[in-house]
Amino acid sequence: MDRIKIKSVTTLAEHWGALRQADVEYRAADGSLHHLKREIYDRGNAAAIALFDPARQTVLLVRQARFPALLNGDPAFMLEVCAGMLDGDDPFTCAHKEALEETGHAPRNVRKICNIYPSPGAVQEKVALFVGEYDAQTRQAQGGGLAHEGEDIELVELPLDEALGMIESGELTDAKTIILLQHLALERGA
Repeated sequence: MDRIKIKSVTTLAEHWGALRQADVEYRAADGSLHHLKREIYDRGNAAAIALFDPARQTVLLVRQARFPALLNGDPAFMLEVCAGMLDGDDPFTCAHKEALEETGHAPRNVRKICNIYPSPGAVQEKVALFVGEYDAQTRQAQGGGLAHEGEDIELVELPLDEALGMIESGELTDAKTIILLQHLALERGA
């Protein structure tokens, strides 16, 4: 931290999230001093949860529109694990809430895997990653997201091996989902 000093932070735009510009003084390893300006996007921290049925070796994913992917020339509808902004909740509570809202399942045996910064060069968001179990008994609601939040979520259940194959084929590109699916594969010894 002695090598980096934030001199100022200016808000450039604030709507769904905040775009800020940081004026940073950075001392390189060779001792030279650099003054940098960097834009940082902050929409808050989040939690994500992979739902896994160990008896059937399936995962329950969600498909929803992701406009930045579309702007980048990729398909807008992406397969992902359940996730959402903390909005004042702790990460564990958020993961449970998002699973119920998006899939209708109240997962059990939920455990935290790790925290990640999906794109630390420009995005301030830190995401807590969880794995939880689901089956017919954990279903408590319809799922599909919250209409008043503009969510239109499709549930997609896949064998874990098929979901892992979708990473290799490029059909599944969401970072948090890839990390959690690969974690499940490592846990089962694949």
